[in-house]
Amino acid sequence: MSEKNTDPLPKNATEAQGLLIKAFHEKCGDEILPAIDNILGRQGRALGLKVRSKLPNCHLSTVAAAFSKNFDPTTINVVSISDEKFHIQGTTCPFGLENTSRQLCEAVMAIDREYFLAATDGKTTLEIIKTRAAGDPICDTLYTTKD
Repeated sequence: MSEKNTDPLPKNATEAQGLLIKAFHEKCGDEILPAIDNILGRQGRALGLKVRSKLPNCHLSTVAAAFSKNFDPTTINVVSISDEKFHIQGTTCPFGLENTSRQLCEAVMAIDREYFLAATDGKTTLEIIKTRAAGDPICDTLYTTKD
């Protein structure tokens, strides 16, 4: 291994993915953001289509409830779930993007944006209100259904 043995080990695959994303961003700069958005968006779409096939309907509340089952309640707070709105806040970034950049967060969040678009048959938009990547104290994300 070329890395120092004192570097912290990732706790899970998402953290490992975040380490790789940050390394590419550090090496390539913002030029890599469209590629990150594209690749993670495709991953999100694949995951969204997979979960959609297992759910009884494509309502935002149903998709959000399934999505929330994987949350660590010590780091993610579900503010609200309805057919019109899914609002969550987090104290940590699962990808470890704290204090990097809002643009990097937006590119990485393509995974969730496309997950919800695919799982709700294109009816959901994502708004990143606050992000730990930009130095905000929390991540604050809002998914809403399109009119």
